[in-house]
Amino acid sequence: MRIGELSRRTGVSQRSLRYYEEQGLLTPTRLPNGYRDYDERTVTTVRRIQILLSAGLGTSAVAEILPCAVDDSVVLSGKCPELIDGLAKERRRINAAIDDLIAARDILDSLIGRPLHAQVVPSR
Repeated sequence: MRIGELSRRTGVSQRSLRYYEEQGLLTPTRLPNGYRDYDERTVTTVRRIQILLSAGLGTSAVAEILPCAVDDSVVLSGKCPELIDGLAKERRRINAAIDDLIAARDILDSLIGRPLHAQVVPSR
């Protein structure tokens, strides 16, 4: 499939897909006319990239993680076991961010639950 179709199917801009290629996250084949050609597995790969990036991982970390993922599972082979410490650190960071978001949501919930006519008196 060409880049436009991949963009439509994944919701990722063509510009971002080109950036992923520059970063070594995607490796399309090139057609004789120079167009990029992506196979069906690339849709899953792009979705994984989006999830990992949205979790706060950088493209270099994503590039290290992607080879460990085969189909819908993660296979720890080759250099993948070496990533475990770094992945555990990222997981702890993500969990801390989730805890912060939950705390922020709880504050908003308590504010939303207050009567609308209640006024906050500024402290001096």
